[in-house]
Amino acid sequence: METEIPALFRARQTVAPERFTFHSSRMRMKEVRAEELAAMDADSTRCAAELSDARVDVLGYACLVAIMSMGRGYHRASERKLAEVTARNDAPAPVVTSAGALVGALHTMGARSVTLVAPYLRPLTDTVIGYLRKEGIAVGDHTALEIPDNLKVAAHDPDDLLTVVRALDHTDADAVVLSACVQLPSLDVVERAEQELGKPVLSASIATAHQMMRALGLPALAPGAGHLLSGAYAHTPLHTG
Repeated sequence: METEIPALFRARQTVAPERFTFHSSRMRMKEVRAEELAAMDADSTRCAAELSDARVDVLGYACLVAIMSMGRGYHRASERKLAEVTARNDAPAPVVTSAGALVGALHTMGARSVTLVAPYLRPLTDTVIGYLRKEGIAVGDHTALEIPDNLKVAAHDPDDLLTVVRALDHTDADAVVLSACVQLPSLDVVERAEQELGKPVLSASIATAHQMMRALGLPALAPGAGHLLSGAYAHTPLHTG
């Protein structure tokens, strides 16, 4: 979140006049396991209050699996809850969760079936798959990298994702989710993957940036970030369904 989201907004700055500042408040988590994810989500209201002190214009909740592990459709409840926190602090701002953003971006692209790469342990990957299926997105071939250490997820070489995704069957997929986690870096290889696979490739980070730009009322585009931010969906409505 703290690397790829700013990189995506900086890429936008090369083709559009708006300029951005970035502010972070961190929820603690060391290992990507259910109990730590629940504790992390419980801390989200504190973070929303702290960020609204800075009068930010949009908030992005980074952890996709923390949201999805709290129950089907939870991104809607989380976004409402955290937006209410900002309003109570007299600094109302929209909230985009990476979970809701991935769902929204896939619907925006008309992707009804995806191939997916996730860094999580198998049970959490199954949770993500079930969540997407409940939202009307079929998940075909997929892989769980099974990396529980959050820092090791961040240190994963994005070039390795190309090897991983080449081994998956994406024949019937409308799109490929190269990273279903904002902690797993993939931005540097998204366009290479698109060229190889011949279909749209996105990540949770790219989806989050797209939905945050639309929440700001700005055209959603960023060079070098694949089809979703190519400008093809620059003016599509923010998906809130």
